[in-house]
This record gives sequence, C-alpha cells and structure tokens, in this order.
Amino acid sequence: MRMRILMAGVSGFLGTRLVDRLTADGHQVTRLVRRAPRTPDERRWNPSAAQLDPQVMADADAVVNLAGAGVGDKRWNDAYQGLIRSSRVDSTTTLAITIAGLPAADRPAVLLNASAVGWYGNTGDRTVEEDSPAGEGFLADVCRVWEAATRPAEDAGTRVVRLRTGLPLHRDGGMLKPQLLPFRLGVGGKLGNGRQWVPWIALRDWLDGVAFLLARDDLAGPVNVVGPAPVTNAEFTRELARQLHRPAVMPVPALALKVALGGFAHEALTSTRVLPGVLGRAGFTWTHPDLPGALHAALTD
Repeated sequence: MRMRILMAGVSGFLGTRLVDRLTADGHQVTRLVRRAPRTPDERRWNPSAAQLDPQVMADADAVVNLAGAGVGDKRWNDAYQGLIRSSRVDSTTTLAITIAGLPAADRPAVLLNASAVGWYGNTGDRTVEEDSPAGEGFLADVCRVWEAATRPAEDAGTRVVRLRTGLPLHRDGGMLKPQLLPFRLGVGGKLGNGRQWVPWIALRDWLDGVAFLLARDDLAGPVNVVGPAPVTNAEFTRELARQLHRPAVMPVPALALKVALGGFAHEALTSTRVLPGVLGRAGFTWTHPDLPGALHAALTD
C-alpha cells in the first residue's frame, strides 16, 4: 500500500538512503527541515522550540523519525553529549505531542522512531533481545528518555515502533567508513582487547527492515534492527582485513581511544550482544545474514 510519509532526519547517512528507498517503493515522502523549504516536498519545523504545523502531520499516513546528532561524528565532551541527547529527545517529543494533539481521524497510523542498541549498555557475552531492560551508561540513559518521548503518540493510539538500530555497514558511512583508510594502509586493527560484541547489520537489510516494519501493522514497541549473527570486534577486524587483502596487526589501545574520542571511547569498547528477536519471529528474511556477505556488499554495492 502506498503511503504519505512524513520524515525527520532526512539528511544523514541513513536518512538520505531511506528516502530513496521509500520513494522507489512508491511512497510519497515529505521531508521535515529546519531551514526554509527549497522543494515542494519539504516542510519547515523547529524541534528545539517544539514547533511543527499540525496540518503537516495530519496529511501523513505514517511518520519516520531518524533525527539526531551523529554519535561518532565528533569527540565527546559535555556540550556534545548534551546535543546528542537534546537533538533526539526534542525531535521525538515534538512529533509525538503533535500526533497526540490531532483528532483521532487525522492521526498517522504509525510512528517509526529511531533508537539504538545502546539501550542495553554493556552486556558482555550475554545475549539480549527486546524484552531486556535498559543498561547503564550515557547512551543507555539517552535511549531511555528518547524512547519514553514517544509515549504521547502511543497513548493516543498510534502504533509506535522503536527502531533499536545496530551498526549499519556501508563504505560511505556509519562505523565502516572511518575504518577503511587505516585498514587499506595496513594499520587497521581491533579496538582494545577485541572481545566486545558488535551488533552490525547490512545497509540493505536495515532498509528492508524499516520497510517491513512500516507495513506490518501487527508489530509495535522496541525492535532490534540488527543482523542475526553478531561477532566480536576481533572477528570483525579479521574479516574486514581479509576482504581488503590487508594485515590487521595494529590494535588500538584503550588509552589511545580515550585520548582521541573522549567520552565516546567507553561506548566504542562496550560489548553489546544483541539478537533480532522480533524481526526473526515475524518472518523477516535477511539478504546478508552473516558478516562476510554483509561486508562484501558494503564494500562493493
């Protein structure tokens, strides 16, 4: 079924690709932007001031929200951590409250709202699914308030899906892009001791997963949008090096990460062994269910 979709977070690595995918599927996508609109499919909003024209929302069948400052884009300090939190909570709150304020007949049927596997904190070697509680740490705290901000829409009767996304793989963005140059120069390596689990997902499977959740009106709540076979950082490093035909003998010490990344170093060394329980039980099929296939696609597609 073709939908009219209102989307926030359209300019990022995932957002631009999702707009292309949804448009290719025949949906009509209206983009929320913070500047003056430049094209007929753009509408202006100001989430930091909770400003959004309710009529823009009333015209939508579905809402997708990927808005938020990039977690790995800058070195973490107190100010940037504040921006990571506020950019997510403000956008989600604005959308959810606007949905709740509409008459029932005008409300979108579904809100797909970004979240992250950071919800679970450090799980060590323990596997977790969607019913696991929030963990500890900065990102877990952000995810807790981020997901809670969707409640006005949920309480108003809109189906809400919280996309606990893992680490999408593609050479043009996400966790893979900054690793390619050092690996190609032969100086790539595992992070810390390499024993931390990495909840990756192929970009195509992430896009397919979002489209799947948009269409499945029987699915709601948190959904782990990850691949079915998590690996350790050491395993990820070996496979990436193999596919690039380069050695991976230069581990990055934890202390060096702390100097380079600030507070983000702790999160980069966190072990999160996440399984896609909801998607698996719902019959979703991954195109790239294992890391070798996902990395090959990420490097060549």
